[in-house]
Amino acid sequence: MWERTLQDLIRGLRANKKDESKFIAKAVDEIRKEIKSEDMELKAGAVLKLTYLDMMGYDMTWASFHVVEVMSSAKFHLKSVGYLAAVQSFDQETDVLMLTTNLLKKDLTSTPAEIAITLNGLSHIVTPDLARDISPELITMLTHSRAQIRKRAILALYKVMVQYPEALQQGVTRLKEKLDDPDPGVVASTVNVLCELARRKPEEYLTLAPQLFHLLTTSTNNWMLIKIIKLFGSLSPYEPRLVRKLQPPITELISTTPAISLLYECVHTCIIGGMLQGPSGDSLARMCVSKLAAFIQDADQNLKYIALLALVKIVPSHPHLVAEYQDTILASVNDQDISIRMRALDLVSAMVTPNSLQSIVQQVLSHLVPDTSSSTLPTATQSLAQHTVPTSPTTAKPHISPAQSPAYRLVLSQRILNICSQSMYENVTNFEWYLSVLVDLAHVANVDIGLQIRDQLVDVVGRVKGVRRYAVKLMYTLLCDDTMLHNARDEGSCSEVLWAAAWICGEYCSELSEPHKLLPYLLQPEVANLLPEIIAVYIQATSKIFGHWAAEVAQRWDDDDLPEVKSMVDVIVGGVHEFVSNTHIEVQERAANTLQLFTFIQADLNAYRPKPIDNPFAEASSSFDPIASGEPRFPKSLYLLQPLHEAYELNPVALAAQASVPIPDGLDLDAWIVAPPQEPVLEVDAEAKARKVKKGKGKEVNGTKSKSGKKKHKEEVNGGNGVLLTPLEDDTETPEERMQRLAERRERLREDPYYIIDDRPSTSRVDDLDSIPVVRLEGMPSPAPEVDDSHMLPSLRSDYTPSSFAIDRDGEMPEGAVVPSRTITPVPRESRASTPMMTSFPQYEVADEGRTSTPEPIKVTRPKKKTPGKKKRTQNSSTLPDASNP
Repeated sequence: MWERTLQDLIRGLRANKKDESKFIAKAVDEIRKEIKSEDMELKAGAVLKLTYLDMMGYDMTWASFHVVEVMSSAKFHLKSVGYLAAVQSFDQETDVLMLTTNLLKKDLTSTPAEIAITLNGLSHIVTPDLARDISPELITMLTHSRAQIRKRAILALYKVMVQYPEALQQGVTRLKEKLDDPDPGVVASTVNVLCELARRKPEEYLTLAPQLFHLLTTSTNNWMLIKIIKLFGSLSPYEPRLVRKLQPPITELISTTPAISLLYECVHTCIIGGMLQGPSGDSLARMCVSKLAAFIQDADQNLKYIALLALVKIVPSHPHLVAEYQDTILASVNDQDISIRMRALDLVSAMVTPNSLQSIVQQVLSHLVPDTSSSTLPTATQSLAQHTVPTSPTTAKPHISPAQSPAYRLVLSQRILNICSQSMYENVTNFEWYLSVLVDLAHVANVDIGLQIRDQLVDVVGRVKGVRRYAVKLMYTLLCDDTMLHNARDEGSCSEVLWAAAWICGEYCSELSEPHKLLPYLLQPEVANLLPEIIAVYIQATSKIFGHWAAEVAQRWDDDDLPEVKSMVDVIVGGVHEFVSNTHIEVQERAANTLQLFTFIQADLNAYRPKPIDNPFAEASSSFDPIASGEPRFPKSLYLLQPLHEAYELNPVALAAQASVPIPDGLDLDAWIVAPPQEPVLEVDAEAKARKVKKGKGKEVNGTKSKSGKKKHKEEVNGGNGVLLTPLEDDTETPEERMQRLAERRERLREDPYYIIDDRPSTSRVDDLDSIPVVRLEGMPSPAPEVDDSHMLPSLRSDYTPSSFAIDRDGEMPEGAVVPSRTITPVPRESRASTPMMTSFPQYEVADEGRTSTPEPIKVTRPKKKTPGKKKRTQNSSTLPDASNP
């Protein structure tokens, strides 16, 4: 009789919740004693209690051998306890599994009840070794007289074939036979196993298509039909004839089945199996889209989710069918479930076309607009009704807009930018509308999306010339509005849009009708609250706008314009002066430069005196001619800034522009700009060399052992006589001599202030640096020859109308560039500004007569000093002669 049953253990755990660990420790001690008992009933009870504790997280691997003992019990109720414990605690690393092979074989030939629990346990604990040994008996079980045993054997065979792939060939052959089994459960199990096996290599199971098709058209088991349809979805890509064969039965199932799960699998198989392609698939596609649209309107959130996933896969082939349900899909963007909202956004992004872009973007943008109606408080009657009326699953809950979440608002904003800018704005037909959308998004996003909006504004205005006038007008309005300027430091204010506004107005200030009216807004005191990089652009834009306006004033100069120009310069000097002491280095530098320029202009305006009307140079004063010798009627400083900013037109640059710059003729990129000096080597005179050869046979000379018949190749001074040595021909040296010579050279170069030594430890060891050959690397580009660019496409027209927009998708390429893959449209010279381009600086000419690449070494002779007890010194090649020793 058991000392403490499982029920007693559970009651004790509930009664000792405050000190559960102490109670369990005591219970485990009792179990250790019980499990060693000879009484199988007591041992099985202990194993059962351990199994319960294992589910609570306590380890029972120490009792694995005792579990095997209970598994081998002759009593069925004890054997079931052992198999239950094995399923719960055994894994692939359990050592005692090798002891269960004969036990499993014996149980597989026992009574049907024991065979059932054995097959169930085997499917959980099978290892590669067990699968190899048990597979013959398991395949034999497929012909058992009882359908329940055959069904369990088929499911267990799948686990065996996964662990032991060698059993696949024989196992699959026997599984094909089970497709014709008279028992529906056995057939369903077989289809389930075959569906799982076909996921890995579907092409190997094409021979099952006739039998599976027969089951598809005759079976009424929805779960088995789902598996068959899934299997056909895997086989269809490998056998195109299956598509035409499967269309009629699947169409009938979609039209007639009331089972939602089967309906979805049929639709999904039609999508992944390619059944919606071609003229015959249009009607089926329309039916699938209508069914999925009904799922979206269903109250079940799971159906909405899978319907949105399926529609994303249909959109590429049938966008017009999905577009019919655009309003239904967009309604899901405001769903309470975040996963449904994200899938709806994926679908909306996929169904965008040039015709539907504006309506989709406007509806998505409307979700970012705060709902003012939800901010009103409910009346007392409404609040009382909400508390008194019992809620039910069908009762409508109070609407809480999910768009108020900052994370979701950020996703919405990014999706708007992505769907509009994808493939270089291929879906945008009206760029004036898109610029207004970007400005609206900056006002209502309330998240950190300003950098992306800024880049989009600059990119669109730079690529589309026809939209620049509208863009400047829009940016002018944005700069004059103080709302964003006052909220610049707030989180999610998108103040970076002001960077784009100032840059666009400065770069394309010729589109401004009254440029000078914008200057006070760029220098107002509130600008100091902006980010430093925005302030820098404001200062730069101020200089550009004034330069353009001043040049226009000079062209139509009247002496009455002088006070207005002076007042504008005073405003700019006073406004820029506030930023000269800014802590940001770029703002400080731009402000200082701009202040100096306008100080010069201010001084010139103050020194200007109106010219009389009868000035002989009045005829040339209508415009500034730098070649004219006469003085103009207007202050010459008015033309100071315009050439700085409008000399060249700013165009988008192609991605491959830098890499396509051709190498000029005569330029060798591998040649030294400054040739490295030759290493001077000291030369031994004949007499000293002869003395050293006679005295130093086998002895150490200057720290290096010399050998007879060998000449030295290193830097040394023979006895300190100061003779500069030169390299000796036919020199051979030992590795020790070479290493010492290299060490001396490194030590000499370390003291040289004009030589940079890399003290980092080397990852690889090179014995002789001089032995490394200098070769030209293979695969390096050779200097590209000049190519004729007359075949390039013509440039964009300059006569744009506000309603026509041409996008510069490629960008500007350098002149004479070699384009390897595709033709890039260059920007012609005619479309650039009329101001002549600056030529390159003239190169300095240096006479080369009487000059060599490296000066000859100076030979200085010193008298030999005989000082006993002192070592010989090594003379550096750069050492100057001593004045005391001529």
